[in-house]
Amino acid sequence: MNRSLLILFLALSAASFVSGCRGEISEEPPVVPLRNMYHQARYDPHEESEFFEDGRTMRPQVEGTLSREMEVNETFTTGRTADNAQWILEVPSEIVDRNGGAEDFVARGQERYNIYCAPCHGVAGDSEGLVSDRAANLGFAALRPPSFHEDRIRSMPDGQLYATISNGIRNMPAYRHNIPQDDRWAIALYVRALQVSQASRTDAMNMPSAAEAEVQQ
Repeated sequence: MNRSLLILFLALSAASFVSGCRGEISEEPPVVPLRNMYHQARYDPHEESEFFEDGRTMRPQVEGTLSREMEVNETFTTGRTADNAQWILEVPSEIVDRNGGAEDFVARGQERYNIYCAPCHGVAGDSEGLVSDRAANLGFAALRPPSFHEDRIRSMPDGQLYATISNGIRNMPAYRHNIPQDDRWAIALYVRALQVSQASRTDAMNMPSAAEAEVQQ
């Protein structure tokens, strides 16, 4: 065996021996060849700073900065026109297009609706969801949400419907933290599809639900 191979063999043996000792309890200090990487001059979270005038280590965001993921079009985020004068009437076509077109977007809206909305509003949007039925059975029929097939909601602008999903209303909580922006628009579009699919049902359009009839009595 020549000298080079012997050195290589010994080096590999030493490396194997050292790695085999990992996990063993030792009172010896760790071997740290580069001390400046081990002991870095840094601040811990929430530690007091002597460098900044306000004494805070964790710096506030610079006013006006936006994350890369943040939507910059306020019409898309609020559901209102650029001058904030009124609700936009329809789901923005740009949002539909960037999500694969109307068919894919409605399918996405149906999926999200069945997860987040159907328990209260019902699969058909008639307010006959499991949560609503349980509330009615417990004597709280007044908490039942309105049907999406009421004329009032049929004539509601899409932007207002989106904003209601985002911000909540009355007993309904805000879902802007649970449902991404485009998914909220997808749900709004799917609600329109539900309304079209149920338009021929006179009971959905004109007749009150069983719980509503009970309240009226």
